[in-house]
Amino acid sequence: MKEFFNKLLTGMSIGIVASLIPNALLGEVLKLLIPHFPILKPILDITVIVMSLLPVMIGVMVGITFKFTPIQIASLGIAAMVGSGNIQKTADGLFALNGIGIVINTGITTALTVLFIKLIGNRLKSYSTLLMPTLSILIPGLIGYSILPFVRTGTGFIGIVVSHVTALQPIVMGAIISVIFCVIILSPISTVGVATVIMLSGIGSGAANLGICAAGVGLAIASYKANSLGTALAHVLGSPKIQMRNFFMKPKIAVPMLITAAILGALAGLLNIKGTPYSAGFGLSGLVGPLNYIHLASGGWSVKNIAVMLSTFFILPFLLNIGLIYLFYRKLKMIKADDYKLSFD
Repeated sequence: MKEFFNKLLTGMSIGIVASLIPNALLGEVLKLLIPHFPILKPILDITVIVMSLLPVMIGVMVGITFKFTPIQIASLGIAAMVGSGNIQKTADGLFALNGIGIVINTGITTALTVLFIKLIGNRLKSYSTLLMPTLSILIPGLIGYSILPFVRTGTGFIGIVVSHVTALQPIVMGAIISVIFCVIILSPISTVGVATVIMLSGIGSGAANLGICAAGVGLAIASYKANSLGTALAHVLGSPKIQMRNFFMKPKIAVPMLITAAILGALAGLLNIKGTPYSAGFGLSGLVGPLNYIHLASGGWSVKNIAVMLSTFFILPFLLNIGLIYLFYRKLKMIKADDYKLSFD
């Protein structure tokens, strides 16, 4: 069972990185440039389309991780798309891509399809090409599609809990929200999805954003020795979700980041750092968080706002994580470099 979840979460992590990094790296920068260079608009559209293909990528990457045949991998991809909920039928009868879907339901559907494929094995023989895709849609895919409303409601419930926390006084609320989103970004649950469901804005969004920054920067630092520089940077420029498998196996690896998140979240309440439901889910990816703070802050690109942005989004996450990782690694011996090892081979 442990090996099953290892492979499942590894495949999901790779799919998430491959799908989200292009938009995360280019999205906000392109939005700033497009008013002056309209020719860049198609590039932004392409990155959004790629992001919407996340469910298919998760299915395909999980299939590769389990060393399935090409037809089994293709079946996993289409079943994951069916269970994701990111394609909706409009009032005009057209089908439209709607974000990245419900990531946790994509994972559930993918897991069911893996079990289904293993159960079928070689029984279909030469008919696999004909029957496997259809059966994957009709059985695990349909199960995933059927439970989608309930999983969406459950994800929404998490959002409601977060919303209630925002009713607390800003500093305490900021710390709690930041820690919650630091955990969510390391789970299959979509931070953007949760933030959007409850329309998390203002200081709540800013605190959530800083929680994700704490996770991304901290994991990049902690994982540097065990991985390449590019992989380490992917935690910040892409998504900390690539550590999802390691976090589920050893939750203690995130303790330094959680403490950092609590401190940064409290500062969000103290310094009035705000954001939008969209920015709440991205952290430093594509500079979405810092740019949204500047746009919403009174005075815009003032010296004070720039100083606050650089301190809270860049300098403090780095310094706090460095100190805490050293404490837990060298002094307390609670974590080690290999705990953060990633393998994408």
